Amino acid sequence: MPPLNALRAFEAAARLNSFAAAADELCVTPAAVAQQIKSLEEWTGKKLFKRHAKGVHLTPLGANVLPGFMAAFDAMAASVQTLRSLANPQDIRIAATPSIAQLWISPRLPSLRTALPQMSVSITAMEAPPNLAREPFDLAIFFRPQDYIENDIIAAPDIIFPVCAPEVAQDLKAPGSLTAQTLLFDTTWKSDWETWLDKAAPGQNLLKSGPEYSLYSLALEECKNGAGILIGHETLVRPLLESGQLVAPFQTEVTLPSALTIRSMKPFQDGSPLKQVTDFLVALTL
Repeated sequence: MPPLNALRAFEAAARLNSFAAAADELCVTPAAVAQQIKSLEEWTGKKLFKRHAKGVHLTPLGANVLPGFMAAFDAMAASVQTLRSLANPQDIRIAATPSIAQLWISPRLPSLRTALPQMSVSITAMEAPPNLAREPFDLAIFFRPQDYIENDIIAAPDIIFPVCAPEVAQDLKAPGSLTAQTLLFDTTWKSDWETWLDKAAPGQNLLKSGPEYSLYSLALEECKNGAGILIGHETLVRPLLESGQLVAPFQTEVTLPSALTIRSMKPFQDGSPLKQVTDFLVALTL
């Protein structure tokens, strides 16, 4: 039998149609993935991928065997997840974007520890949702399109509007006054300003470039410091609005097609540690 690592490399590269993406998922280098697949091809005596300048494609042999390997590794991953959750049901691992982890989950953790002291909650920040069938997380909390699936809980709609420091708001009477202001951008949600302006000031051509931040929390901090105006996501900025550190200078809001969504690999079971943690996070009002 060929080495398990070679089979894992083949399955990931074939499923993702990319050696580089497989390397990211397996936490190795693309060269290591290529070497593992080469060793598997040597074991079979046949090519599993066609290499070309734009990437790789499965050969008919590779395409034929891929579904079986996907099913096998899905079953193995599910068994590992079940083993982990049964052995330590009160250890909850959550994956979330950095903004959600910092601005929505983190403020809730002290109350969660008080209310559910038996739970151990770990948070991992990442830009893209993990594959819950393969990666060791119980919950994934991300803004997602509202294409509801059975294991989703919608925590809040995604509503956006401009926010700024109180002293900056004094000069804002209408969207047209934005021409004299600095617009701040988060690189993950760079289109937010355009989306909001299309509703608040159609045809006025008010969009302009401004400072960009790869972390939404950093953009918010600069916004609080008076550096400019940022598009706020209501779920993330509500505590800052309630404390008066930020204000919303205009009444126009836009509800995006996405929503703050909590997803698990398996259906939530009433009374389970996972459901208790999820219900607490959603119900808590800061």
